[in-house]
Amino acid sequence: MTDMPTFDLDKWMEERSRKDDLLYNKYGKPFEAEHKGEFVAIGDDGGVILGKDDAKLLEKAIARFGSGNFALRRIGFDTEGRWL
Repeated sequence: MTDMPTFDLDKWMEERSRKDDLLYNKYGKPFEAEHKGEFVAIGDDGGVILGKDDAKLLEKAIARFGSGNFALRRIGFDTEGRWL
């Protein structure tokens, strides 16, 4: 039997969070003056999609950048939480 490769989800999430912060600081902050409260999806390549509906924006971002390959933030806010 072959050993299955392991995946450290906690490590990936920490790295993704750092990357998301860098992407937002570089590409998202410039939108704060005119788009505060809207949502932004920022691809790892720096591509940007803006929107007011987070669910629709998420669909567009996954289609354009691929799952796990983008930051999704509310413009002008440090954190975003939602009860499901």
